[in-house]
Amino acid sequence: MGKGFLFGGRQVRFSLDSENFYVDLVLYNRLLQCFVLVDLKIGKLKHQDIGQMQMYVNYYDRYVKQDFEKPTVGIIICKDRSEAVVETTLPKENNTIFSKEYKLYLPSKDALKALVK
Repeated sequence: MGKGFLFGGRQVRFSLDSENFYVDLVLYNRLLQCFVLVDLKIGKLKHQDIGQMQMYVNYYDRYVKQDFEKPTVGIIICKDRSEAVVETTLPKENNTIFSKEYKLYLPSKDALKALVK
C-alpha cells in the first residue's frame, strides 16, 4: 500500500442497533494520521456499495477516530466500475471515498513498462 500503513484488521465488525457490519480491511496510515477502510467487491460496483462505504467512513469518523486525526478514507476495489455511478452517488466535494478496478491478470512486461513511462 505504501509508506506508513499499519494493519488494523480484516473483517472488522461493528454494530448499529444490534445489526452487525463488517469492514473487509482496516488500515491506519501514520503519515496521514487517518484510518483507511478497504472493501473488496468481486463484481461490478453498485451505488449500494458506495453507500455502504459511506456508512463505514461515517462510523469511523464519528465513533473511532480521535479529534487530532484526519477524516477516514474509504477505498472500494471492484472488478468493474462506472464513473457515472460513482460521480452521481457521491457528493461533488467528495475527497474521502474512492473506487478502483482490479485486474484478474497482470499486464505484460511491455505494457507495465509503457504504463510507468
